Parts: sequence; C-alpha cells; structure tokens
Amino acid sequence: MLNLDLNALELAKPKSENDSASVRQVSYGKLITPRQHLLLFSAEEWEYFLEEWGTFQKSKYHLVTRLGGANDYGVDIACFHTENGFSGSWENYQCKYYKGDPLAPGTAIPEIGKLLWHVYTGNLTKPKKYYFFSPKDCGPSLKKLLLDSDKLKNKLLEEWDSWCSKSITTTKEISLEGKFKEFVLCFDFSIFKYKPVNEVVEEYRETPYYPIKFGGGLKERPAPSKPPEVFQNNEARYIEQLHNAYADSKGIKQQDFQIDCFPDLTKHFIRQRESFYFAESLRTFARDSVPLGTFEDLQNDMFDGVIDTAEDEHENGLIKLKAVLSESKSVPLDSNGLFENIRVKDRYGICHQLANDDKLKWLEDDE
Repeated sequence: MLNLDLNALELAKPKSENDSASVRQVSYGKLITPRQHLLLFSAEEWEYFLEEWGTFQKSKYHLVTRLGGANDYGVDIACFHTENGFSGSWENYQCKYYKGDPLAPGTAIPEIGKLLWHVYTGNLTKPKKYYFFSPKDCGPSLKKLLLDSDKLKNKLLEEWDSWCSKSITTTKEISLEGKFKEFVLCFDFSIFKYKPVNEVVEEYRETPYYPIKFGGGLKERPAPSKPPEVFQNNEARYIEQLHNAYADSKGIKQQDFQIDCFPDLTKHFIRQRESFYFAESLRTFARDSVPLGTFEDLQNDMFDGVIDTAEDEHENGLIKLKAVLSESKSVPLDSNGLFENIRVKDRYGICHQLANDDKLKWLEDDE
C-alpha cells in the first residue's frame, strides 16, 4: 500500500467560496461573449444575424436582402446602395458558416470562381465589394491572400481545375479558357475582402436586436428632451383632454377655460407635459434599442393595469386623471425588456400617450 498522508492532499477551498451571488448570476449563470454565442447559431440563424446587421447600415445601404440557397450565384447577403438593385452599386457578404476551423482558401476561392463566372455570363453585375465572413473569421492563409489581390488571383488560376471547375454549376464543368480566362485575368481582385467578426459584432451592437441575442443589458438611455414652449401636433389630443379635465374640476365650460387663470393647474400641466416627453424619449430609445413591439407591449401592459381605475366613477375629470396616474406607479412592468430604464415620469407619460390615442379618457363625453 502507498504510504500517503491523505489530509495533506485535501483539495483547497474554492476561490469563489466567499463570493456573493447576484440575481443575474443565480438566474443565468456566467454570461458568454457574443463571439461564443455566434458559435451556437445554426446556419440559418447565422445568415439572419448578418441580415439584421445589414438592415441597420442605413447610411451605407438602401436595401439589404438575403439570397443564400440554391441558384444564389454565390450571393448570400446582397446590400444595395441604390434602389436600382443589381443594376446599381451593391456589395456582397458571403457568410460562410463553419463552426470548426477558420475559413480557408479551399472554401473561399470556389465562391470567388462562382461569382466570376456569373458576372461573366451576365447573371450578375460586378459588386463594389465582396466580403467573406465566418464565425471563426478567416484563417491566416486566406487573410494573406485577401490582403494581396495579385496573390489571390494567382492562387485561383493555380487551383481552378481542382477547386472551382466542378463547383460552379451542377450541370457542367467550367474550364478556365478563352474569353472567360481573359475576363478573369482582367478582373479587379481587390474587391474581395474579409470582415472581422469583432467588427461586425460591434456594429451589430447598434441594432435593436443585440440585447435579445447576446444579453448584457441595454445601452445607456439619453436624457429626455424638455418640452418645447410651442405645443406640437403630436401632443394635441392629450393636452385637449387635460384642459377639459381641468375645466370639469373648476365647474367651467370647456370653451371658457383658460389655464393661465389657475396657477395651481398651470404647475400641474407643466409636469404632465414633462412626463409626456419623458415617455416619448423612451419610445425613441426603444426604437433604437429593442425589437419593434417592445414599447407597444409596454403601453398595452400599462393600459391593462390602469383601465379598471379609469372606468371607476370619479367626482370630476381631474380626480380621475390623478387616480389613474397614481395607479400607474404600481402597475407591474418587470416582464418588459425596457423595465430597467422606466422612471415614474415615464409611467405618467405613457398614460398621456394612451390619452393622446383616445385609449384613456378623463371625461366620458369627451370627443
């Protein structure tokens, strides 16, 4: 038998033994990086990811479309600079999906050969740029070729018979000869580039899809704008409803009400406009930060939470308004992705947005 002091071999205490646990850690464990997320995507999710990235490159592209599949002529994601489609300036993103190794010349060059053939035969126009993009990026060998267009062209010429000739179409072998070879020799190979994964992820961070794909919370919300002194068209209806509620509380006909005659109501009115613009800024923030429908869901949840209070009997319109705003503070909104960015004024402002759309009314006969 071995003569060992087993006590001396006891495992040391884990380094994390004295750490505290946050709610996020207990609920989700350790967050993985966006690059690690990409390796979990299916091939279709990968192409949708790139399409979502492309649709938000508004300063560069007029239209982005996904063409990957049979008879795609080697075009996965086509990004058009004009409304003229392939007749105008466009770029291609060849999003090759490989979880294992980085993209190598043996995979990329046949795709280049396919594009060359279809441009030569008139099935496509020449793109302004042609980018390769893969979850594990391009390997060193391919990067070197893409950074030296002459070497890339020479490699394609050298490997045409073994890599390209039988992969372009399923009906025939394409030989590199005659006018087609002359076309290839004159072609500008500098259009072929690679797009680093980190660069695309950082650009994707600016889309509203980023948080639901990669987590990590929302970006910082900008400070809300101050209400303009002049009433805007987009706030006409809720202001009208407010003034009618004020008139009702003072026992004055709506057409005779002048808010400047009531300092207490003037202060209240200023606060309500501030709240409305708070909520409008949240709407804008949502548009740029989360998928469409998230803010509308927030409004619907608020409506569901306050409608019973709104439908109760109240002495006058102002009392009803204040009751609804008070109730809005306790409406549970924690299931919405915007929850961590919602403040009290947003809750009040969403009620005014609902009133602006006539979904809430402070007076039943207010038309």
